Amino acid sequence: MAIQNRMADPMAVTWSERYNKTFEKVWAKLPNFIGSFIATAAVFILGSSIHGDWLLILVHFIKYLRHGQEDNNSTMSSSDEQEDSSIYGDFSLKDYKLQDLSLYIIPATIVSYVTYFGVGGFLHWYYYVRQRDRPEEWKCQPTKWLSPELERHEILLGSLSLLFGSILSGIMSCYIMNGGDTYIYYNYADYGYLWAVLQWPAIFIWQDYLTYWGHRAFHMPFLYKHFHKLHHTYKQPTAFSVTAIHPAEFLFFQCILISPMFLVPTHWITITILLFYTYYHGIIDHSGINFKAYWWQPWQPHCIFHDNHHQYFHVNFGFNIEYWDKLHGTYRKKDRVYREEFFYGQGKSLDEVTEGELAQDLAERESENPLAYDNNQYAYELKRSDVKKRTNKKSQK
Repeated sequence: MAIQNRMADPMAVTWSERYNKTFEKVWAKLPNFIGSFIATAAVFILGSSIHGDWLLILVHFIKYLRHGQEDNNSTMSSSDEQEDSSIYGDFSLKDYKLQDLSLYIIPATIVSYVTYFGVGGFLHWYYYVRQRDRPEEWKCQPTKWLSPELERHEILLGSLSLLFGSILSGIMSCYIMNGGDTYIYYNYADYGYLWAVLQWPAIFIWQDYLTYWGHRAFHMPFLYKHFHKLHHTYKQPTAFSVTAIHPAEFLFFQCILISPMFLVPTHWITITILLFYTYYHGIIDHSGINFKAYWWQPWQPHCIFHDNHHQYFHVNFGFNIEYWDKLHGTYRKKDRVYREEFFYGQGKSLDEVTEGELAQDLAERESENPLAYDNNQYAYELKRSDVKKRTNKKSQK
C-alpha cells in the first residue's frame, strides 16, 4: 500500500522524500523563526549559486582585493604553455585570456549541481513534502500538482541548462580573471558618486526591460513552439522550474543579465547585488508558493504574477517590474481569457470565446489561491452569472 501511495504521489521524485521522517525530527526541535530563516536563506543560496555566476562574483572580489596592485596574468608556467601548444597546435587558450579554463568551469558546474539538488531538494521538502497536507495555506495553485513524469522532466532539463550556464560563467570568469576587458570598476570615485547612485536603477531597468522583451519574443509563435514551449510544460511551476528551459534560451537571458559589465561602467558591488536579487526572485517566482513582495518593493510583483504566466501562458511577461506589462497591455485582465493558443499577450474577450473555452477558464480561476493576492482576496474571480449579465447588456445595445 505504501508503494502505491508513493507512486501516486506527484512529488515523490527528489531525495528529500526519502528522509522526510529524519528531517521532521530535526525540524521539530528548531524554533519557528530559525526554521523560517533557514528556508529563506536556502532560497537565496539556491538563486545565487545555481547559474554559476557566483564565480563571477568571486572573481570580482579577488580583483577588488588586488586593486592597485600589478596584475599578474602569467598564471601558466612555460611547461604549461608548451603542453597547451602541443595539444592544440597553434591554438592557445592564453591568446584569448582563457588559460586554466578548466579550473573555472569545473567548480562552477559542481557548485551549481550541489546547490540545485541539495538546497533545491531541501526547499522541495520544506514546502512540497512537509506542508503537502495543507496546500491551501501556501501554494498558488493548491489543487493542482505536477505529475511525477513532469517533475523528472524539469529536473533533467534544468540540469542540462545548468551545465551550459556553468560553462558560460566559467568562461566569463576565466576571461576576467586573466585580464579580459570589462567595464567593472572598484573605486566609486572613478566615475563620480552621482553615477554610483544612478547606476543602480539604470542597470536594473536595463536588465529587466530587455528581459521583458526577450521573454515576450520567445512567446511569438515560432520561438514559442521551438524553444519556450519546453518551459511552459510546467503549468504548476516549482523551484526546479527556474532552470528548466531550452539551453539556448537559458544562455540568452544569462547574457542579458551580465551584459552591463561589458557595456557601461559598473561597480562590482552593484552588479553583485543586482544579480543576487534577480536570481533570488527567479527562484521565488517559479516556486509555486504564495510569496508576496515586501513594502519596500513597490516595483516587484507577487509570486502569483509569474505563476499566472505559467497557468495562462501568454500574459504577464515581466519579471521584477510588473509595470512593463501594464505599459504594453500584456498585464492580465479580469475580462479576458488566456490560453496557450491565444498569442501576443492580449487574450480574448469574454464575448469572443466559446462555451468550452469559457468553462475551462472559469475552472482555472477557481484553482487559484486567494491568499496569493493583495488582501488575501481573489483578483480575477469571475462567475458565469457575471458573464451572462455582460452578454445580455451587449445584446440590448
